[in-house]
Amino acid sequence: MSIVTVVGNPRPGSRTHGAANSAAEAVARRIGVREAPEVVDLAVLAPLLFAPETAPEVRAALELVAGADVLVVASPTYKATYTGLLKTFLDRLPGGALASAVALPLLVMGDAKHSLAVEVHLRPLLVELGAVVPTPGLALLETQLADFDAVLGPWVERVAPQVAAALGQRAPA
Repeated sequence: MSIVTVVGNPRPGSRTHGAANSAAEAVARRIGVREAPEVVDLAVLAPLLFAPETAPEVRAALELVAGADVLVVASPTYKATYTGLLKTFLDRLPGGALASAVALPLLVMGDAKHSLAVEVHLRPLLVELGAVVPTPGLALLETQLADFDAVLGPWVERVAPQVAAALGQRAPA
């Protein structure tokens, strides 16, 4: 069972990166996955994403994401939606590429008025790519980062059973 985190923040080592990793690790523990989640940090790949030819590093990241069983897709909220960097990366996936994945969208935002962006913008993109998105995404306010565990714990308790059920209901290959 593989869990992969995609971080769409253009800054390496961002708060979004930390929150996404913590969320992926907590979900993994809760559903009984022992392997550490793998991370695709788009800040590292950013210079390669706009090259005319697909770089080997980008190809490897796309294959990792497409092969994930559980996918945590995280971004800061820019202009009331996810980053262009995340969109650029996901646009390289063909339709249906995430058909084997259960995806969990996560957006970090400065203002609660953007909290619907996780459901209105990021969830539909993941569904369009074929992912099963059985749970509410995590809309995380920057002010909640200081006490992230207080938000993360209840969210994981809510979504983990849905993730496990979705993984169990997938058709065998």
